[in-house]
Amino acid sequence: MKKNISLVIVLFLTISFAFSQNTSEFFSKSDAFFKANVKNGKVAYKAIKDNPAALNELLEMAKVISVSKDNAAEYQSFWINGYNLLVIDEIVKNYPIKSPIDKPGFFDGNKNEIGGTKITLNDIENKLLRKVFPKEPRFHFVLVCGGLGCPPIIGEAYTPSKLETQLETQTKLAINDSNFIRVKKNKVQVSQIFEWYPGDFKQDGMKLVDFINKYKSEKLPEKAKVSYYLYDWTLNEAQ
Repeated sequence: MKKNISLVIVLFLTISFAFSQNTSEFFSKSDAFFKANVKNGKVAYKAIKDNPAALNELLEMAKVISVSKDNAAEYQSFWINGYNLLVIDEIVKNYPIKSPIDKPGFFDGNKNEIGGTKITLNDIENKLLRKVFPKEPRFHFVLVCGGLGCPPIIGEAYTPSKLETQLETQTKLAINDSNFIRVKKNKVQVSQIFEWYPGDFKQDGMKLVDFINKYKSEKLPEKAKVSYYLYDWTLNEAQ
């Protein structure tokens, strides 16, 4: 009996170690991929189309990786990177393309094999991230849809050890971008992201202006008149 228990423990530890190794390798290779193909918040889609080996390898790895919600930093890092890689992959498959929404079902129709499941991009965002971590509004500044209206894609992988800093940095970067938050005296135009997901930014009695001012270096007036500008779905392609 003791021998059987020992074998079970060894098997469990072996499997856990294998998953850990796969996750570490995934983060490392994702980091190299983003560093090579992202510049100033834009993606070199043509170069990836011409040489897709690194992207294909990452997506093959991601199919069988298992992450637990109990390890929030690893879980979130995996699914954020996975989402961004899948967006790039779908654009590359349809390249040349002017906008991700030119492809029907881009976000809510096509199911991708990743993390041991088949899932749409929208469901990664809304079911695996926002629903599981409802108090985390910063996902909106790191999940990049492939359009210029999105906050800029980061030129590195999200990793468990750096995730908190990366979430904070990307949120501040977007909110302090004069094209993302457009201020003219007392009138403020903000991205439709804030219109589509109002509850994420108005938690615990916070107003939208309060959330923005939490990250903005030049604070908005308390009585700022807020409106929303049209989302720019033009492809975020590096030229």
